[in-house]
Amino acid sequence: TDSHTSLATADDDNFFGKHSGSEPSPDRMEHPFAKFGDLAIFGWETLASGYAAVWATENTREALFDAMARRETYATTGPRMLVRFFGGWDFEEGDAETRQPAVAGYQKGVPMGGDLTNAPRGKSPTFLVAALKDPIGANLDRIQVVKGWIDDDGESHERIYDVAVSDDREIGADGRCRTPVGNTVSVEDASWSNTIGATELIEVWTDPEFDPDLAAFYYVRVIEIPTPRWTAYDSEYFGVDLEEGDSGIHQERAYTSPIWYTP
Repeated sequence: TDSHTSLATADDDNFFGKHSGSEPSPDRMEHPFAKFGDLAIFGWETLASGYAAVWATENTREALFDAMARRETYATTGPRMLVRFFGGWDFEEGDAETRQPAVAGYQKGVPMGGDLTNAPRGKSPTFLVAALKDPIGANLDRIQVVKGWIDDDGESHERIYDVAVSDDREIGADGRCRTPVGNTVSVEDASWSNTIGATELIEVWTDPEFDPDLAAFYYVRVIEIPTPRWTAYDSEYFGVDLEEGDSGIHQERAYTSPIWYTP
C-alpha cells in the first residue's frame, strides 16, 4: 500500500497517515504534508492509502510475478472489493448470470491487462464486468467503463460509460446514469449505513461506438456509495472542525488494468 509507516492501515477509519510525521493528532489535518516552493499539500488533502490486487493462479512468488507481468491487476482506494473484467467478441447477456464469471471470461476472452486484435467483421468488442463489495465495507454505487482512443488525426479522447448501477436507476441513451445513489453519511458522528447501493453488480457491455480502425483501451472503475473520509473520523474523535473545502465524505473505488484493442 502507498504509505511510509510500516503499518498496514489502509482504511479511513484506521488511518495512521502517509508517514510518521503525520500520525493521528488533533492538528494533523492542517499539518503540511509536502511543500513545493510556495505550494503546499496539507494533511486533509491526502487520501488514506489503498491496495493493489493481483489475480494469480496461486499464492506463490512465481505466480504473483507472472500475474503482474501479464498485467492482470487492479487497485482500490482501500476497500477489499473483488473485481473481474474480461473483453472479447462473443460475450452474451447470459454470461452475467453466472456465479463464476471467470469461467466464461477466460473461455471467451482476455482478462484485465490483456490485448484484443483482429476484430471480426461487423462485430464490436463485448466486456464482462463484475464487482463484489468488501464483505465489511460499503455497498456499490455503479460500475463504469472508461474508454480511450486515438482518432485518425492522432488526437486522444476519453469517454465514461456507466454499465451497471444499483437501486434500479436508469442509464440514459448517452451511457450515463444522472441519478445519484444517495448519501447516508452523518459527518458529525462519522457514521453511514448500507441501506442504499448493491452488494454486487455484474453486466455484459458492448462498445456502442466501436471503430475497428482505431486503437483503443478500456478499463473498469467501480464506485462505492458515499462513506466518511478519515478526516470525518478525526473530527469526531478529536472534537475538531473539518478544514474549509473538506466535506468529510467521499466515494471509494477500484480501477483495473486496461484491456487494449489494436487494429
